[in-house]
Amino acid sequence: MISIKNVRKIYSSRQGNVHAVDNVNVEINEGEIFGVIGYSGAGKSTLIRMLNGLELPTEGSVTVAGRVVSKIRGGELRKARQEISMIFQHFNLLWSRTVRENISFPLEIAGVTRKERTKRVDELIKLVGLEGREDSYPSQLSGGQKQRVGIARALANNPKVLLCDEATSALDPQTTDSILELLVDINKRLGLTIVLITHEMHVIRKICHRVAVMENGRIVEMGSVLEVFKNPQQPITKRFVQQVTEPEETKETVEQLIEQYHSGEIVQLTFVGGSAEQPVITNLIRHFDVTVNILQGKISQTQSGSYGTLFIHLDGSKDEIAKAIEFIGTQQVGVEVIRNG
Repeated sequence: MISIKNVRKIYSSRQGNVHAVDNVNVEINEGEIFGVIGYSGAGKSTLIRMLNGLELPTEGSVTVAGRVVSKIRGGELRKARQEISMIFQHFNLLWSRTVRENISFPLEIAGVTRKERTKRVDELIKLVGLEGREDSYPSQLSGGQKQRVGIARALANNPKVLLCDEATSALDPQTTDSILELLVDINKRLGLTIVLITHEMHVIRKICHRVAVMENGRIVEMGSVLEVFKNPQQPITKRFVQQVTEPEETKETVEQLIEQYHSGEIVQLTFVGGSAEQPVITNLIRHFDVTVNILQGKISQTQSGSYGTLFIHLDGSKDEIAKAIEFIGTQQVGVEVIRNG
């Protein structure tokens, strides 16, 4: 569906050349939700803008739905963009137009008849959950409702690809989740290929099938979301994963609890997929002469399965604790000793 081959984007400045995107290679499958995560300046916005021809690569090729977007121009590029829609962080709505008129706008440009426009807009308003707000203006809508208008407008011409440029960054957490759930629903109903960029691992965890991590214009790590959560390789990836698995309040709580125990060992367990549903702690208590105190735990859902972390305190003889930790390792559960007693 989308092929990015040996792509570089170089900008000239007084301080010299800036490699915004540096030798990136990515293949995105049809019907996939693919995430690109990175901090500001990583090159992710430049990369996504090359998918619809808003930016041209200095080197390499970008192919979307059979068209080499990096080479086409004029009418052919405009036609290609009807199949590659985009939603934005700040909505980019027409403030003098109602919800219905905003959604209808790309259909007007495409020359669709009034009757067909009305039918299509009604379908989209229902799809994104905006019934009753058809005649409202953007200034009368909440942030989440504005983004729903943006999504409906992006879907007007039945695109094959939807690009999301930090589409939830301006929204509160609850509204963010509702928009992400809408995108998952659209992906499943329409088979739409979705490419999104973000700096929030929560967004990746919530809806993406695969993720690419960008740093300094390069993709430093890529894989299924569950695999990246399970085994992050690069320091930047580990920091992003910790946004979800070890938020600051979790770290503080665990550190405070650790201070309460002066013997035994503090252990972090990592559960992935089916192992998250196994009675590991119960089996531990049954088979070994150890005391188990659960300090902190969390299970997160990804599109590919569950991922969880659990901090526990094990107390008992050193030999029995060692046997217990060895047993945990045989249960397809990751084990890391955080502090030795």
